[in-house]
Amino acid sequence: SYVPWNLHEPAPGLFRNEGILDLRRFIKTAADLDLFVIFRPGPYICSEWDFGGLPSWLLADPEMKVRSNYLGYQEAVKRYFDWLIPQVADLQYTHGGPVVAVQVENEFGSFSDDPGHLEFLRELLLNKGIKELLVTSDNESAIRTAPVLDGVLPTANGQTVEEIKAGFQIIRSINDQYPLMVMEFWTGWFDHWGYPHETRSVDILEKTLNYALEESSNVNFYMFHGGTNFGFMAGALNLSSFKADVTSYDYDAPLAEDGGVTEKFLKIQKMIGEVTKTKNSGTLEVPTVMADTNRAAVPLKVPLDKVLPWSEIIKTIRKKSKSKDPQFMESYAFENGWVQSFGYIVYRKEIEQLGKGRLDVTGRIKDRASILMNGKTRGVLTWESESAVLDLLQDEGGILDIVVENLGRVNYTTKDKQDVLNTQRKGFDGEVRLDDGVLQDWEIFALDFPEGFVDDALQSPGWQDATGSERPAGPALFRGSVQLSGKPGDYFVRLDRWFKGVVIVNGFNLGRYWDQGPQRTLYLPGPLLREGANSILVFEENTSSGEITLDIKPCLG
Repeated sequence: SYVPWNLHEPAPGLFRNEGILDLRRFIKTAADLDLFVIFRPGPYICSEWDFGGLPSWLLADPEMKVRSNYLGYQEAVKRYFDWLIPQVADLQYTHGGPVVAVQVENEFGSFSDDPGHLEFLRELLLNKGIKELLVTSDNESAIRTAPVLDGVLPTANGQTVEEIKAGFQIIRSINDQYPLMVMEFWTGWFDHWGYPHETRSVDILEKTLNYALEESSNVNFYMFHGGTNFGFMAGALNLSSFKADVTSYDYDAPLAEDGGVTEKFLKIQKMIGEVTKTKNSGTLEVPTVMADTNRAAVPLKVPLDKVLPWSEIIKTIRKKSKSKDPQFMESYAFENGWVQSFGYIVYRKEIEQLGKGRLDVTGRIKDRASILMNGKTRGVLTWESESAVLDLLQDEGGILDIVVENLGRVNYTTKDKQDVLNTQRKGFDGEVRLDDGVLQDWEIFALDFPEGFVDDALQSPGWQDATGSERPAGPALFRGSVQLSGKPGDYFVRLDRWFKGVVIVNGFNLGRYWDQGPQRTLYLPGPLLREGANSILVFEENTSSGEITLDIKPCLG
């Protein structure tokens, strides 16, 4: 089980373990279900999670070198582990708990062949009371040069027979007495916005699992149960070009995003059942698969008949700052010293008169910027735009907003691109010229939809009817409500004829949608719903429809 540092320590020295972040409860629940736990605390976890689980406030240090023995990084990791490890130390198998192994970092061999950082983490874990088996995990190409540590078992990651076999060969060459372990048996794959939906065949899974079982290897399926990177937690890749991950982490896994049983699950169950039966002299029976009773029975159309225009949304934002020139979001200290980590950052400038209205934006856009004039979208820039010139097409002055979205920080990179992780600052860092003059003295707003945002938005006096033919020509917040009876089941939010934004249900940010796909629905777990009225908010960047659908089946591409 991975542990996301960026959720547990959202600001330096501020730790959270309540609600869905209750790690001890999670591990104890595993024990109640007779499951063992492989504890993977990182601090880097990859996981297609924003910044590989690292907190973005690390990047407030302009010299930061993550995943290294850079002093600033070491001190932050020590403080985090001082808080984290004592929470699980007494839950180790040695003390009667379910934790049977602890992983040191994650796929470090892909990133570096220097053992120094892994040795630092190993000693930190041991000094904090970890007594169980320590392991590393690496894919087939990385394990060849990955650091080998005393007292730490290397394990293999992969998807095909060839990948797993190569990993096993390396492990045996290190020590032919080591037990074999596939730490990440990749059952599927993940998706990027604007690219086809990824799947992996049952045949490949069957062949690879059969090989691993024949080798008497231990196997940990990744993923066994698909999931969701809710809110803004999805990561990105930038190996050859920038690719942002979608919200869903269904992964084409044996158990789907909503827990549904797939053909892969049945195949795995049968294969492991046969092996287990043989080893137990034919006395063990394969359990019956439980029926899927969580999914709602009937799709629902939900009208969103109220709209809060951009000019009113800005008034609800509490996190504000000022800046002579635009800087990345990690540079601004908002309330309680927090930096902004996720969502949208707004750079606002009031202009008395436009003149020719020629706007020249030069600098780094990370990752997608909407240029607004008086709340209306005049252009869009992306990470591919080193500079752009826009005609604002107005003679009068007004409010210029540059709204930049963080689409997800890179969560994985390789040795030849090590510094990519150290450059994951988001927002805009550059110069804005209007006609012949440089624009300075900006107002800064953090639009990251934090706790309390929904209450503030709902209490705004600026809500308008959204039932007319004229809809906002820029970002807006749409509101609706749905009445449910009985215990609500799972739904999938479908947004036909919407463009791009986020969906918030009963105050919970489900995540991004985007019409370029491949993902077309957002998973809405039943426990987020309640009997009676349920609030639905949709923040839309551009093109809206009058309704959404609570569907009963997913569409991932």
